[in-house]
Formats: sequence, C-alpha cells, structure tokens
Amino acid sequence: MSGATFVGIRACVFDAYGTLFDFGSAATGCRDVLGDKADRLTALWRDKQLQYTWLRTLQGRHVDFWQVTADALDFALETLTLGQAGLRDRLMDLYLALNVFPEVPEVLRRIQAAGLKTAILSNGTPAMLHSAVEHSRIGRLVGSVLSVEEVGFSSRIQRYISLRSTAYRSKRAESCSCHQMPGMLTLPLRLECASCGAIVMASLESGYQAHRIATSKAC
Repeated sequence: MSGATFVGIRACVFDAYGTLFDFGSAATGCRDVLGDKADRLTALWRDKQLQYTWLRTLQGRHVDFWQVTADALDFALETLTLGQAGLRDRLMDLYLALNVFPEVPEVLRRIQAAGLKTAILSNGTPAMLHSAVEHSRIGRLVGSVLSVEEVGFSSRIQRYISLRSTAYRSKRAESCSCHQMPGMLTLPLRLECASCGAIVMASLESGYQAHRIATSKAC
C-alpha cells in the first residue's frame, strides 16, 4: 500500500456488519438445520433488520440494534416456516460471534502499518460489537469500538461525527468512514469531494466504497 494513498488521513473508521463482519456466517453455522434455506434466511433477516432500523428511526421509536436484530429474525423464521426448537436462540448466539471476511485482518494490519488509527463505528450495541471483535480476534487491529447507542438514533449524522472527532481529536478531512459491499474489502483510492473538500475514497474494481461523512450541508 502506497503511503500516498492516505495523504491527509489520520484515521479510518469502519462500519461493522457487512464491512468487517460477515452477517451471513450466523445462518451458515446452522446449515445443518437450515439446509438450502440458509441463504434465504440470511437475505430476509438482513433486509428486515435494515428496514426495521429505518422505520424506527423515521418514527422516532428507538430500540437498540440487538432488539431490531431479534425482531427481524422472528419475521424471517416465521416467513420461511422455520420453527425448529432452539433455532432462534442458536442464531442469535451466533450473531454475537460473527466471522470477519477473510481479507479483513490483513487490510487492517496494512492500514496500521501505514501509521493510521483504526476504529469501528456501528449501530450495533456495545455488547454486540465487543463480542464480535473478541470472537474474531481483531481487537489489536482496531483502536476503538464506538456504538451509536452512546447517542441514540443512528440517523443523527452530526453525532456520528462528534463521536469520531472526540475519539481522535481529528480536524475536518483527516479521517474517513468506511463502508462496502459484503465480502469486498479492498484498499481504496483517494479522491476529494468537489462540493465540500471532504476526503472520498473508493475502489471501482470491487464495489468497495469508503467515504468521510461530510460536514458540509452541500453534501
């Protein structure tokens, strides 16, 4: 990785689920029971998880992400007529021990080797995030684990920025927030937002997109 890739950046802040942690690994761990419904369960569970998050945010009816995850799983199990005894509890336990995508440890090591700080910022609860980090053994590669439960609703972007700025005392355009398509974590290219000057990072080849949350209303 070229040092020029991160010129002006001091910290990389990663989303958790679907970026670092493979949310599909929970259902994969129950494939002995789920059989060919494992992939369908993963897709439906994830869709409902996101939909419930958005709806609750819009309605101002906040519950933590653990409750949202459980509600989404209940919907998916009922829809797919999966009522085996103990399956729900088993899946929820596995969600606390999700696998990371295979490339994650090496990418984090290379980012640290470039002298950048790393963190996770997610709508997962502190307990969920710390459990996943411990299970995947990436704790030494992640400097901070930040949960939006510290501030409440996940749509409050300015509070996201406040969390990150407080953690790193970084100035504008000195940190980036990283998101991606599942299983496609690669090193990004560095660009600059024409509207506000914020750092924008993206890799066109993999579909990975990492972007600093802009402070300008223009963005």
